[in-house]
Amino acid sequence: MSSSGSTYGDIHRYEPARESTAAAIAIVLLTVVEVVFVGLFAYGLVSGWGTDELGNMYLGAALAIVFVDLAFILMLYRKEFLPDVMIVKKRRRKWEDLYIREEQQTGTSATDGAWDSVKRAVYPYYKR
Repeated sequence: MSSSGSTYGDIHRYEPARESTAAAIAIVLLTVVEVVFVGLFAYGLVSGWGTDELGNMYLGAALAIVFVDLAFILMLYRKEFLPDVMIVKKRRRKWEDLYIREEQQTGTSATDGAWDSVKRAVYPYYKR
C-alpha cells in the first residue's frame, strides 16, 4: 500500500507482516534453546567452571551461543512479525543539526561577554 502524500509524517509505503506459523514455531524452539543455554551458563558460573582453563572456554562458548541464538530470535521476529513502514521525513539542511536558529549558522564568539563576567566576578555589587 502506497500513498502519494508528501507532507511530513505521511506513510509512504506500508507492507503488512507475513506472520507465518513456521516462524512462530521456530521462535518458540529457539527460545527453549536460549533458556537451556542460559541455565547451563548460570550453572557453570555457580559451580566454578571459570576457575580452570577448559571450563572458562566452555563458559565463553555457552555465552556466545546465548547471544547468537538471541540474534536469530530477534531477526526472525523483525522479519516475520513487524510491518515494513516507510514514512515521509523532513529533509534537513546540514547546518540545522549544528545550530538552533538560522541566524546562528555562523556561530558565536567564545569571548562575547567575557569582560562583563570578569567585572561581575571582581565587583560583586557591579549593577547595584
